[in-house]
Formats: sequence, structure tokens, C-alpha cells
Amino acid sequence: MENISIFGPAIFQIVMHIKPFVAFLLIVFAPYRADAQYADETRISKHIHRLASDKMKGRGTGSRELEKAARYIEKQFRKYNLRPSGTERYRQPFTATVRRVVVADSMRRASNVIGFLDNGAPHTIVIGAHYDHLGMGRQGGSLDPSPEGKIHNGADDNASGVAGLLELARHFSQNHHIEPYNFLFIAFSAEELGLQGSRYFIENPTIPLDQLHFMLNMDMIGRYDPDRGIGIGGYGTSSSWPEIFRTVDTSIKFFTDAAGKGGSDHHVFYMKGIPVLFFHTGGHPDYHAPGDDPAKINYSALADIIDLEIQLIKNAMKQDKLQFSATD
Repeated sequence: MENISIFGPAIFQIVMHIKPFVAFLLIVFAPYRADAQYADETRISKHIHRLASDKMKGRGTGSRELEKAARYIEKQFRKYNLRPSGTERYRQPFTATVRRVVVADSMRRASNVIGFLDNGAPHTIVIGAHYDHLGMGRQGGSLDPSPEGKIHNGADDNASGVAGLLELARHFSQNHHIEPYNFLFIAFSAEELGLQGSRYFIENPTIPLDQLHFMLNMDMIGRYDPDRGIGIGGYGTSSSWPEIFRTVDTSIKFFTDAAGKGGSDHHVFYMKGIPVLFFHTGGHPDYHAPGDDPAKINYSALADIIDLEIQLIKNAMKQDKLQFSATD
């Protein structure tokens, strides 16, 4: 059957040429949809397999392997054109004290790794995740009954959070949009030894703390259980969070907790009066044990969690600098 147009042959040809352009505009200017995939599952898997491989020997504080992890993170920061924002280029070195140590040397050199995305804005969002773990079971708090000499890979704790950190750095540095806030991406060291890296940063900040919009922390976001969902702490640390959460559209099940305090790096920011969000998929039998391996990560859900974070960050950037609320 022939195509018959009521416009006539010439007008019909014009309409047919315009339609692809209209379709292009609809794609480019379409609003965010929940099924839009910003995070790259393959890239996330690559980061976690690299950081949590047996060759990294658990990334213990002061180890050569943790130094390799730091160099890997630096490489990604350079790739995304983040400005070095430590005290020694990307590094912020400090001395960590190893508690529950089995070896004699309890003082270790450590470094936070810090990159800055400068959008020329007056205020900055901090994105954080710790990159250290328990090494070979001779430091930190292994829950294995006989941990010495066993590699604690820490795929969930916290290669998953570092993968989230790197994906957020990639997205916001390569989305071809100048955001109304700057970003400070921090990979903290010695978290497993008592939040020592984040405590050092908050006491020696490389950016004025009064310029911070809020801090988003990821620690153990790789074992999503659809029955439980992901917990998001810090919901009570600013009166603006309910509005920021109101329009999120996601297939990820989540629940919120008001508390700003906790056993991860967001705690020290909260104690300085900075609003926080803390993402955590919950405990599991491999927590602080040798079985926390890359094969057990839910990569598809982890990508969706990062996309949820992008939605929340975008919503938060529509707000003025968040006002802090104490939760206890």
C-alpha cells in the first residue's frame, strides 16, 4: 500500500526530514527517568576486582598494597581531570596508629587521596569512601577466629564504596555540565583503625569547612538485599533532606535513618556540624572476614544505587547551602 499524505508531496518530504531532528531533541532534553543508567556496571566491576584481588593482600594500612590502591585512585582522578587537593598533590599524608596489632610496628604512614572538581562555585559537596581494609588479619578487627595470614579482600568493605566514589567522579566530571557546586572526592585511609583518615582531614581540611554543602559517604554498598533495601543515614541532619528525597524515582528499595553519628567517615563531618548522608547495604557473614570477595558483589544493584545517589545529589544542588540539624 502506498504512503498517502494530506500535506502534498513537497510538504510530506519536509515533515519526514524534520521528524528525526524532533526525535533527537526529545532524547537530548528528556527529563531524568529512573531507568536511566548513569553508572557503568562493567567499570564498577573492574574497580572492585582490581582493589579487592588477592594480589592486594587486603589493603592493610601502611602496606605496599594500600599504596598501590592509592596510586590506582590517583590515576582515575587524573583521568577525570580532578585538581590535586591534598597537601602533596593528591595525597594528604598522616601517621596512623595500628590498634589490635599483632606485629611490633604500630605506627604506619598513610594517606588520604583527594581530588577537586572546580565548577567555580562558592560551596562544595564532599563525596567520600575509605579504601583501606584489614590486610592479612594482623591489624584491625577481623571476626575470623584465627585471622592471621589470611587475606581479607574487603570487596564490600570498602572496594564497593571506592567504586561508587570513582563513578560519581567520572559522572560529574564528564557530564558536560557546569554544576552549581564544586565537588571534593576523598578516598580515606585508616578508617578501619578508628576513622583516622577522616579525622585527620577534618582537623586539617584542604578546603574551608564552612564552604561545605554536605558530605556523602559510601561504606559497604555492594551486598544489596532486595528484602532489606539500602539504608541511608543522616536523614535528620538537615531539614532539607525530606524535600530532596521527595521526587526520587528508583527501583532500589531504601529506608532512611535520622542519625548523623555512626561507625564510618561521615561521623566526623557530622560532629563538625556538616549535613551528611551515609549509604550502607548492611551486614553479612563475610563482614571483616576473609570471604568478602568480588564474586559476591551485586554489581547491577550497585550501579542502581549510584544512580540513586546521582538523583539525590542533583536534587540537593537545587537547594541553597544546607543548614545543619543535630539529631541527638
